[in-house]
Amino acid sequence: MAHHLRLAAFPVAYGLGGVLIGGTLNRVMIAEFGLPATLVALLFSIPLLLSPLRLWFGHCSDGHPIGGRRREPYMLLGALLIGGGVYAIAWVTGRFAASLPVFAAAGAGAFLLYGVGRNLAHNSYHALVAEKFTGGRRARAMTLYEVATLLGAVVGAGLLGRAMEHYDPNRLLTVAGGVALVVVLLTFIAAPGQETGGVAVERAGRAREKPFAQVLRDYVFADPQVRRLFVVVIFTFTGTLAQDVLLEPYGALVLGMSVGQTTRLTMFWGLGVLVAMLLSGLLLLRWLGALRLMRIGLGLSIVVFSGVAAVGLAGAPESFRWLVLGLGFCAGLTGAGMLSSVVEFTTPERAGLLMGVWGMANMLGHAAGSLMGGVIVDTLRLATGSALVAYTGLFAFEVTLLVAALGLSLGLSPARTRVQAEFAGAPVPES
Repeated sequence: MAHHLRLAAFPVAYGLGGVLIGGTLNRVMIAEFGLPATLVALLFSIPLLLSPLRLWFGHCSDGHPIGGRRREPYMLLGALLIGGGVYAIAWVTGRFAASLPVFAAAGAGAFLLYGVGRNLAHNSYHALVAEKFTGGRRARAMTLYEVATLLGAVVGAGLLGRAMEHYDPNRLLTVAGGVALVVVLLTFIAAPGQETGGVAVERAGRAREKPFAQVLRDYVFADPQVRRLFVVVIFTFTGTLAQDVLLEPYGALVLGMSVGQTTRLTMFWGLGVLVAMLLSGLLLLRWLGALRLMRIGLGLSIVVFSGVAAVGLAGAPESFRWLVLGLGFCAGLTGAGMLSSVVEFTTPERAGLLMGVWGMANMLGHAAGSLMGGVIVDTLRLATGSALVAYTGLFAFEVTLLVAALGLSLGLSPARTRVQAEFAGAPVPES
């Protein structure tokens, strides 16, 4: 039990690091240094664009153990890169923000370092959880560890908010250095002793029987189940998160809400996600199963998104915050069911590779959602001059994607994947 609790230290560290980069440093770059928002957005997209590397990272950890361990060393190396990247981003911002070309080049290098570490460590951690737990315990463990990530983000936001109450360049470097150190220390607490050396080496030997290109072709590109899963994840995250940074402007422009009222929407969203994740990990996954829970989450999301559009048409701001709470709750149900379903697609030999498919689809869905949400709203506002029409069009687009994801999910079956048959003596399903 103690080593299970220790492992939760890593998702806490992961959430904390994400808050500093995505919240504090994002705001400092734009508000304090006056850097172009487009440039900042491009830099912040680098870790997302590096997500295809998760497939290769996963294959490496599947078949090439270090010191008899397949996941722990890769997690530790990734954490060191995350820590170095966090500090480098803060240092580059303070040192070169006055010179845009130098900042762009140095910032890209710092975000590259951070992005490689984040993808390497997180994918190795997911693979470790997928093979460490068996049966129904795997899905519940994966979900409850996601709750730890949320808690790390929430607690981290509170602590960083206090530490950076008044901006000071030297304080920013000190805080970044502290966060980098905490991320590394928490990972060194979480990772060691989580794997059984002999088993890891045996599985690695079986996993590296095929080269990466053949594994990628046979078990990702040629497998209709994995392809379908990839599309479902992309559609779900794009459909769920296209409005992620636009709910506050929607509340202001369409519903006339104040700054304080729209700022609190994030709290409602986060509370909904947290409650849904806890409920899923403790009860719903056991009662309903992963795929059914994911489909229920998708169905409810469609209903609530339709309600958000109706609130705008009716001009009812008092109902909006509760719908945002509902959006968070539905996203939590969908995320818990989806992540748990992905775990069912893995095998002990290929956990790294297949969790890499999930991670890549997750991040690309985030990137596509953010980009497409902004494009749709800007285009429709320019064409019609109406914020209501623009946001209603966005919500309709999201509902369409979620309906497609729900329909595609009905054909998902982890037992029919090619990788499940690899070491089971069964014939490999045709593509």
